Amino acid sequence: MSFSLDFALKTHPGLVRPLNEDAIGADPSCGLFVLADGLGGYNAGEVASVMAISSVLERLTSAIEKFDAEDGAFTPDEAIYDTVTDINASIYNAALNSTAFEGMATTLVIGWFLGGRMWVANTGDSRLYRYRDSMLEQLTRDHSFSQELLDAGMVTEEEARSLPAKNLVTRALGAGADIEPEIHNVDVLVGDIVLLCSDGLTEMVGSYEIEGLLSINEEDMHETARRLVDLANESGGRDNISVIVVRVSSVGETQASAAAGIEVTEGALVNGELVPA
Repeated sequence: MSFSLDFALKTHPGLVRPLNEDAIGADPSCGLFVLADGLGGYNAGEVASVMAISSVLERLTSAIEKFDAEDGAFTPDEAIYDTVTDINASIYNAALNSTAFEGMATTLVIGWFLGGRMWVANTGDSRLYRYRDSMLEQLTRDHSFSQELLDAGMVTEEEARSLPAKNLVTRALGAGADIEPEIHNVDVLVGDIVLLCSDGLTEMVGSYEIEGLLSINEEDMHETARRLVDLANESGGRDNISVIVVRVSSVGETQASAAAGIEVTEGALVNGELVPA
């Protein structure tokens, strides 16, 4: 089983930071959507996020092509794990070997529609949500200081939102020699809307607001992406804001709808090509 996908991508620097260190990308031909939020100072975060996006698109697309050519066994979990760990090593080594890149790292979240299911992978605090039957569900778990305290029952969700170190990421590509991404897969139904986003959205816009916006924009992904970014900016825009919204429109060949009006801005990679603003 495969699906027809309507989708849109949008990234914005926000209203405070002069540099956009987020990167977003997609290869609609194989149902692959990727978002990264660069960490670190100066240009290093932007370098790490673009390295991650371009490498994920290249590696996972090649994995599919190799599988098609050889008609052999293919394990998406293994392909994602190998890709993410190799990218981690590349970013980590680049940071070690150049003072300009010292300390650079990036979050990563992947949504991969494949074989009638969606594979989800993440490291850091960029998120993937699924909107189904009027309910928004977070399908990733943040790798952050505040999430660890929540998991341990040491703070409430409301207390976690006001912690001084709430944005401290505990797992990111390039932050160490090794990385352990979280990978799982979920079912996909026609009408599902999937949202990949950086914390520039979720720090500014609550889950109830996101759910409400999706409920009134279930058909137009272009407008949904625009409104999500606008909401974050209207709430202060303190960080870079990136969103990818994908709607499963019908059962059939996995492809992008020409009517989706894909929106790509600075930092977006589509089919391996960097698209300027």
